[in-house]
Amino acid sequence: MARVVCVHGIGQQVQGEGLLLSAWWPALGDGLRRADAGGSLDASEVAMAFYGDLFRPSGQMLSVDDLPYTAEDVDDPFEQELLGAWWRAAAQSDPGVVPPDAQDTLVATPGSVQAALRALSGSRFFADIALRHMVADLKQVRAYLTDAAVRGAVRQRVIGAIGPDTRVVVAHSLGSVVAYEALCALPGHGVRALVTIGSPLGIRNLVFDRLDPAPTGPRPRARGAWPGGKALTWTNLAGHGDVVALVKDLRPGFGDELRSVLLETGSHAHDATAYLTDALCGKAVAEALA
Repeated sequence: MARVVCVHGIGQQVQGEGLLLSAWWPALGDGLRRADAGGSLDASEVAMAFYGDLFRPSGQMLSVDDLPYTAEDVDDPFEQELLGAWWRAAAQSDPGVVPPDAQDTLVATPGSVQAALRALSGSRFFADIALRHMVADLKQVRAYLTDAAVRGAVRQRVIGAIGPDTRVVVAHSLGSVVAYEALCALPGHGVRALVTIGSPLGIRNLVFDRLDPAPTGPRPRARGAWPGGKALTWTNLAGHGDVVALVKDLRPGFGDELRSVLLETGSHAHDATAYLTDALCGKAVAEALA
């Protein structure tokens, strides 16, 4: 089994494990070199826990990139609330985005959903993402967190990739939620380091309060379970301009032993490779492999 297991994020339904690894593996090596750790991680030591195909519509292989989503399809309260959170975060990090409170209504109707999608499409963060894909991403997050069958199938892909030799799990975006829950479901696992990048784990109500296992204690001071034993080191890296990593510091939700890092991830703030090439990401991986 692989020493390093990678877990991708949302919007990868037309990708594959080999294609994603072709970008992640060299980026991991660059991060190790930036950390003066050699960058000698062999390709055979790295695996991608791939679940994107579970969100790929069946029978549409020739037109899967043309998902017929419009603003009217954002009709679920969860999707509307998450869209509103993205809009507020984008406005805070991008002066070119008109904030929601400058609009006549918030995200609660098809018209205001359209306003949110229009505002986000003009932001630096979402500039290259088509409207239909933005809506598809909202639906993937909702499906994982609210549909038990989807959650079980996705999580099993990650559990199946983690073996007795696995020492590091590096998880991006929604994949960080999946990886966290998978490790919590594997008591006694030998993983020494969980490295989460661009993670939405700290978003209260939408994500944090829906975790499995559920956080314990009175709100708003509830704590999430620690995803391993005392030997596990958890490092969370969040980009300044990463809208998905809305809550940058996860320590209030998971404990002070979690190492929280703020990074500059450039114009493609949520891109996984922008995190993987950073020296602090490389250091977190190298420490567990030493």
